[in-house]
Amino acid sequence: MGGQAAQVAAVIRVRNVFHMLAYAFSALTEQGYRSVATEDFDNAAELCAAILERGVSLQLKRGLGQEYVSRSEARSSLRGKIEVTESVKSQALLRRQLVCSYDEFSVDTTMNRVIKATVALLVRSDITRARKKSLKKLMVFFADVRDIDLHTVNWNMRFERNNRTYRMLMAVCWLAVKGLLQTQSDGSVRMMDFFDEQRMSRLYEKFILEYYRKEHPHLHARASFVDWALDDGFGDGLPAMRSDITLSARGRVLIIDAKYYASTMQSNFEKRTVHSGNLYQIFTYVKNKQMVLERAGEGAEVAGMLLYAATDEEIQPDFTYRMSGNRIGATTLDLDRPFEAIRAQLDGIAEEYFPE
Repeated sequence: MGGQAAQVAAVIRVRNVFHMLAYAFSALTEQGYRSVATEDFDNAAELCAAILERGVSLQLKRGLGQEYVSRSEARSSLRGKIEVTESVKSQALLRRQLVCSYDEFSVDTTMNRVIKATVALLVRSDITRARKKSLKKLMVFFADVRDIDLHTVNWNMRFERNNRTYRMLMAVCWLAVKGLLQTQSDGSVRMMDFFDEQRMSRLYEKFILEYYRKEHPHLHARASFVDWALDDGFGDGLPAMRSDITLSARGRVLIIDAKYYASTMQSNFEKRTVHSGNLYQIFTYVKNKQMVLERAGEGAEVAGMLLYAATDEEIQPDFTYRMSGNRIGATTLDLDRPFEAIRAQLDGIAEEYFPE
């Protein structure tokens, strides 16, 4: 796929990224983001900046997240634990000071540092002057937050009740950082491809899953594991089968594999075909799910679908196969259309596979 991937790419409207984020992170449906939902954006950096501008403003009204941060410093007054060895080594005693270590409840958290550093990155990127000015004003409230090297950030962060409002903010920071983190020699930032496979595939999957959860609550939508239909129960060494999206209702099951690729089809002896690995995978999921349900006495009808993000290629997959009694489809979702058209296609899939 190497040579081809450089010539074609999945195509997506910038505003649709906002809608995808809104489903993936319900925080974006709050009233404070309504102005962002109706705005047109020239590029992805502008979109990320707009979301952070509103998101940080809302977070400041709630109060910046705080946590206990470990400090160690030379002090004239005692606080916490005295570090005797460090006091001697640093010659703090000569200044009539002692090195103390203590925990302080502070806004200088990792997540606040990430926001501050990401905003600094966006301010140096291709966004409007007015947006830059607004972001800089917000950073006044981050004066006590230290800098962080964005190259070293561990994005696998834990979210709990006291910091759950940061989940969406961190996702937008991640998207911006991965798209912008390439500084030019003059200090400016060059736009990289926000919408490549690695950065967008997870968002694409989560968007489709959360869309069905919200818009079709009568369907049981989940990212579930598919059990192997084992004859003797021995499954040591077998890989886990985890679906991107599984929809089920009224004795029907649809397993969707969401694919965000640079090329929706593969070339085989100058013939365009569905990606063989994708087809083998969805077929395996469907047949094992069907057999497990039948053995459990559940007569469900199981189908599978490869749902690719449409690219700018001339030939796109649009096939439906009957394989060993099951329906297997391969089609595309065009993210370069108005969002209402995307909504109509997703709704159409639900209606087609789960008729009333």
